[in-house]
Amino acid sequence: MTHRTIHAWLGASALVLAAFAAHGQMVYKIVGPDGKITFSDKPPAADKGKIASTGTGGAAADAASSNLPYELRQVVSKYPVTLYASPQCAPCDSARSLLKGRGVPYTERSVTTPEDLEALTRLAGENSLPFGTIGGQRLKGFSDAEWSQYLDAAGYPKTSALPSNYKFATATPLVALQKPAAATPKETPKAAEPAPAPAAPAPSNPAGITF
Repeated sequence: MTHRTIHAWLGASALVLAAFAAHGQMVYKIVGPDGKITFSDKPPAADKGKIASTGTGGAAADAASSNLPYELRQVVSKYPVTLYASPQCAPCDSARSLLKGRGVPYTERSVTTPEDLEALTRLAGENSLPFGTIGGQRLKGFSDAEWSQYLDAAGYPKTSALPSNYKFATATPLVALQKPAAATPKETPKAAEPAPAPAAPAPSNPAGITF
């Protein structure tokens, strides 16, 4: 595949993964009160329960990219990079090393739980790691040559142009578990208090004695 073909492919497929790759979008697993499980790229309404492990969202990624050099910021906005990986995975470490060595800002989603694997299978079509996206381009497994080829086509510099104080974002879970809201305990009605016993009648005092 030529450089021009790769670049055209990146542009044509930029919207394919827009729901979850544009800013490393979080995938939410929602468990309803009836036990029904659904996946969504949008957090549930606040009145449907609390969200656990929401991680870093698009707003934080935008804030981090605002400190980048102009040209790099333009590339990141067009072809954001997301890495789906696990902590103990040699090919994942190689992918991280390549991205950090070239100074490529990226979002990492950790895949460590059965829920993460289920979501990864839905997104990638399989559950092998690492899995990466550069804009709309999907990269399964790690190949230094292939990843470098697509990074070059997207316009990422071959050597780091990151500011000296730049810090790569911490990996966040792929799936944020949504737990159903706990039912509000109903107040137990208080037992009716017994009626007070009638007072004993005052003794008769025919003599009119005063105490």
